[in-house]
Amino acid sequence: MEFVLQYVEPSNLIFLLISLTTFVLFSLVLQRKKLPYPPGPKGLPIIGNMLMMDQLTHRGLARLAEKFGGFCHLQMGAIHIVAISTPEMAREVLQTQDSVFSNRPANIAITYLTYDRADMAFANYGPFWRQMRKICVMKLFSRKRAESWASVREEVETMIQTVSSKAGLPVNLGELIFSLTRSITFKAAFGSNLNKGQEEFMGILQEFSKLFGAFDIAEFIPWLGWFNGQDFNKRLASARKALDVFIDEIIDDHVTKKNNMKNKDIENEEDVDMVDELMDFLDERDGFSF
Repeated sequence: MEFVLQYVEPSNLIFLLISLTTFVLFSLVLQRKKLPYPPGPKGLPIIGNMLMMDQLTHRGLARLAEKFGGFCHLQMGAIHIVAISTPEMAREVLQTQDSVFSNRPANIAITYLTYDRADMAFANYGPFWRQMRKICVMKLFSRKRAESWASVREEVETMIQTVSSKAGLPVNLGELIFSLTRSITFKAAFGSNLNKGQEEFMGILQEFSKLFGAFDIAEFIPWLGWFNGQDFNKRLASARKALDVFIDEIIDDHVTKKNNMKNKDIENEEDVDMVDELMDFLDERDGFSF
């Protein structure tokens, strides 16, 4: 060993060791038996079928099904995808084996922004998801709760008055319905007495939506994560911080409102929103008082 170190530069020795390690790993990969993937279009090395991404619409998948059958395999970098296009296969996946395929894949953005799937939309099927569903059915979206939302009736009445006031004039119903849905959702979740923050909240949701669907090369080729990872990670951190600050303000407002109602011995069932329901659920479960 001393003889080698005497006549070989350290940098050259390191390069030699890396080359030998790479060669061994590459040889092991080549010797490994390939998995029996379903038929599908042949992809390029490393990137697979990523050049076909813009063709994978419903019509593009139908063309692939005509050529390769209803069980088609696609490779997007390191990710393997199977497209199902026959009723028999769809029934097998969605009904017979639904518990196996019920989990939704989550990319880096979804995992980070939802605190490792700590929500109902992306949580894996299991005890946590069942508990979340139980809370939603019994607390947040129960019939009794929906009927008590006075803000829903007020918003619908406001929209009807807006339409009637423009009789004989063109009305953008799409914009009105979107505004109605946004207002109902916001007030049902955070309270009918909260008139500020709607635009801020919608901006946060729009940024979340963009990040959820943003193209990140690291999802497909992990060792290229440095390519645009820094800017993407900054956007993720900024978006999550914005939502955390917004939610903290909402909770603080509800804690103040709850304390004021206790001091005045007032109960207003119509003014209870989803945040109040979740806070009451924590009180009942853990004996924790805000």
